[in-house]
Amino acid sequence: MSVLMEFAIFPTDKGESVSEYVSKVIKMIDDSGIKYQLTPMGTIIETQTLQKALEVIEKSYKVLEPYANRVYATVKFDIRKDRTNAMASKIESIKNRLQN
Repeated sequence: MSVLMEFAIFPTDKGESVSEYVSKVIKMIDDSGIKYQLTPMGTIIETQTLQKALEVIEKSYKVLEPYANRVYATVKFDIRKDRTNAMASKIESIKNRLQN
């Protein structure tokens, strides 16, 4: 099973730049060993279960909670029972089609 989750989570009460706080979330993900890809607008992770992906959201909030009164999050999922390593294979599929 592959659970791709794209999410963004950040405090809304810290001004225009929140990279200081987002980097704390990314460090937590990196330390956990979960495969991820950082993008300019969010982060994509891949887990084997929906529960593990949801745990990342909860842990992300707990990382930010001491620093903020208000936290904003967006989350998108792509869940496939018949696939693993979807993060890499989806990108590879597009690259292959561009070469043809």
